[in-house]
Amino acid sequence: MIIFGASGHGKVIIDVIESTGNSVDFVIDDDVSVKELLEYKVDHSFNASMKNQPVIIAVGKNQTRKRIAERLENSISEALVHRSAMVSNSSFIDFGSVVMANASINSSATIGKHCIINTNSVVEHDSILSDFVHISPGAVITGNVKIGEGSHVGAGAIVIPGITIGKWVTIGAGAVIIEDIPDNAVVVGNPGRIIKFNTVENE
Repeated sequence: MIIFGASGHGKVIIDVIESTGNSVDFVIDDDVSVKELLEYKVDHSFNASMKNQPVIIAVGKNQTRKRIAERLENSISEALVHRSAMVSNSSFIDFGSVVMANASINSSATIGKHCIINTNSVVEHDSILSDFVHISPGAVITGNVKIGEGSHVGAGAIVIPGITIGKWVTIGAGAVIIEDIPDNAVVVGNPGRIIKFNTVENE
């Protein structure tokens, strides 16, 4: 398996891979100054020996992860799930997504491609996360929540049941979301309030 991204997020993904008894074959990063990640040599481009290896993108920023995914020629890895995570048999996790240690994904939840379900976070029953969503450590997505492409829910945030969050939304750490959020909004506080709207390159 190839990890694309030699940052702190890449270190955590190495832990996820090793927790399942699998191995890391290559680590790649665009930054030529990075030579090593947790004793793995870092390459800076793909070569012939990597051609048939699946790739997992180890980049926390959603827009960057999407740009990398759009230019990759290798196949994308199946979802990676840390051995300590709790994942319901009735849930679905698509290619390229990663579920970190002690996260919970409960009954009938759907996780899109290239999502990050971070340490100790919860995605409750019947919630739907679109592609490139990032749920930060300790965040709680309660039941029947819908989250649009590329949105980021900050550490310790809580989204109450039945809420719809638009695309490319940023929810600050510790926010409590009690009403629907439109595309591109930046939301902070308890209860959550919109403080601005971001310009998003992907749209």
